Amino acid sequence: MTIRVLIADDQEMIRSAYRMILDSQPDIQVVADAADGTTAVALARELRPDVCLLDIRMPGLDGLQATRELAGPEVRDPLHVVIATTFDLDEYVYRALRNGACGFLLKDGSPALLAEAVRAASQGASLISPSVTVRLLQHMTGGGAHPAPAAAPARPAPNPPHPADPLTDRELDVVRRVARGRTNDEIATDLYVTLSTVKTHLGNVQRKLDARNRVEIAAWAWENGVCAAP
Repeated sequence: MTIRVLIADDQEMIRSAYRMILDSQPDIQVVADAADGTTAVALARELRPDVCLLDIRMPGLDGLQATRELAGPEVRDPLHVVIATTFDLDEYVYRALRNGACGFLLKDGSPALLAEAVRAASQGASLISPSVTVRLLQHMTGGGAHPAPAAAPARPAPNPPHPADPLTDRELDVVRRVARGRTNDEIATDLYVTLSTVKTHLGNVQRKLDARNRVEIAAWAWENGVCAAP
């Protein structure tokens, strides 16, 4: 099934680059683009794309406000939103996630990460840039150099340290790398396995930990000392 994507960014060059990257994927199609948040929201409501890829700083509605309009807690039929920005600020990360975004990427990330984030979002999963993930988890577990902003969402209740169905050694290998901010492609390379094998392990881990996404998997690893294991 083709994943239909809407792109919103005030820079035409960025929109063109995203379109080229995503349209080159066999399972992804860009169906519309917009130069401002107001137009993006209108197009998204009309076209109902599988994923909305939004910049933060745009004329009219910014990306954070547009995210709330399309995916916020009060939206009856929310869309899947991924934020892509050059601004690596914790406040933006927390606000984006609180407003309903299921992905947060930095624009200097790889084309593969962009496509992977779109695919994850289309399935309701989350993907956050690796560097952002690690810092976010440090805040969640109290290991950051600075406290999380007051506007940060409440920390979710930790999953049980010992799931009823224990993780295998290979699943733990995958979990450690997720907690260190590695992408699926990088994990596959590290472990000399295929990408589909990594995805299978992650699916099993999510089921065993009752985790909604890779951020919760990583949080479990940090909270239970799995990252420190060899």
